[in-house]
Amino acid sequence: MERKKDTSLFSQIPAVDSLLEHPDAKSLLEKYARTFVTNTIRERLEGIRETLRRGGEKGDTLDLSPEGILRSVEELIRRKREPSLRRLINATGILLHTNIGRSLLADDAIEAMMRVAEAPCNLELELDNGKRGHRDVHVEELLCRITGAEAATVVNNNAAAVMLCLNTMAEGKDVIISRGQLVEIGGSFRLPDVVTKSGARLVEVGTTNRTYLADYEKAMTKNTGALLCCHPSNFIVVGFTTDVPIEDLVELGARHGLPVVYDLGSGALVDLSEYGLEKEPMVQESVGHGVDLITFSGDKLLGGPQAGIIVGKKDCLEKIKGNPLKRALRIDKCTMAALEATLQIYLTEPDLSTKLPIVWLLTRTIEEIEEAASKIVKGLSAKLRDRVEISIESGLSRVGGGSLPMESLPTKLIALKPVHISPDELAARLRDCPLPILGRIQQDTIFLDVRTIRKHEEDEVREALLNLNYD
Repeated sequence: MERKKDTSLFSQIPAVDSLLEHPDAKSLLEKYARTFVTNTIRERLEGIRETLRRGGEKGDTLDLSPEGILRSVEELIRRKREPSLRRLINATGILLHTNIGRSLLADDAIEAMMRVAEAPCNLELELDNGKRGHRDVHVEELLCRITGAEAATVVNNNAAAVMLCLNTMAEGKDVIISRGQLVEIGGSFRLPDVVTKSGARLVEVGTTNRTYLADYEKAMTKNTGALLCCHPSNFIVVGFTTDVPIEDLVELGARHGLPVVYDLGSGALVDLSEYGLEKEPMVQESVGHGVDLITFSGDKLLGGPQAGIIVGKKDCLEKIKGNPLKRALRIDKCTMAALEATLQIYLTEPDLSTKLPIVWLLTRTIEEIEEAASKIVKGLSAKLRDRVEISIESGLSRVGGGSLPMESLPTKLIALKPVHISPDELAARLRDCPLPILGRIQQDTIFLDVRTIRKHEEDEVREALLNLNYD
């Protein structure tokens, strides 16, 4: 039976002005802007009216006193001031998870960002002569030394890097690409759409699984502006396949006076096979093959901040740097500082795993992961019996982020099987923790992948599991 509205309660709701004049509002007005407090009071009062209209609360449980309303206003303000962008614990087992920020930054990169964030810096200032400079100077030499390229520049992500290259080299012209390389990246963004936005016209050649050098040659016309190659870093085609090696494409482009743009995507700067992982094309190898322009991400296998990096021939880079679109896509001082610090690690550190979180995550031993899992769950089963079943199981982690699609990394999983609530409800409660924990659900069980739980987070995960409501 629907509860009747008590219209007499509406008259008991105090006015906004009277609440602002109430002694309990003084502390709120001292801490926050008057307009903000006023608008929050109005919002709370409207919420109370809506509750009364629905007959949703009895009068004796809805505190309409000025003191009660102002307490609820203070709580509403507290919730409003909580940051929307929050730290969480990645227990998904996906090392480069696009939805939660991809690569973790090195401590050196974080410190570099803080230095330039809290004070002015020489972002576009030449300190030796006091004249205006170019922000690329902070990373260009480092990129050239690491990759062997003649020149380099940086924009805000790899899709922007590809678009800028094609807009500069082939606007109004045809860009030829193998049909099997028309990738879709995260968020349903597709390479053909990026090419179209660059002002170039996409020309597909070959088939999904087989493309030959002759296919490119047959498609060439007087209106061809560039040859585009895209490394399929987030999928793999196996079986009856043929593709054109990048060095052959470079030779073809040179014969016809056409630039070759190579979208490498994942941005590996080291040979991952040395760590026992799947071989990924290195930027240095593409530079060695003479590719005119190579683009890749800063926040994938490189282990830096979000950025789109372009390296290659000096004459091509000079044209790109002169493109007005470059300014619209540039990175800020904090990103530049983080990228510079990350690149310095590549040049100076003998063991990248001690400095770069992505390399540490990729190379963690199963023994180390198992020890961490045991530490987290030690004694929990006895304390939480009859509420949740806890065990340690073997599993596989994934690199993610459009990198190493076939690579599976052995790991240990903390399995949580709730007794009184559903796995979906348990996953929601883990996400609702003061420090949210993100795991994965399989076979009516929540799994927390320990490979992606960092050492300083182990105690935090244990504490959260201990205090979670499983009823």
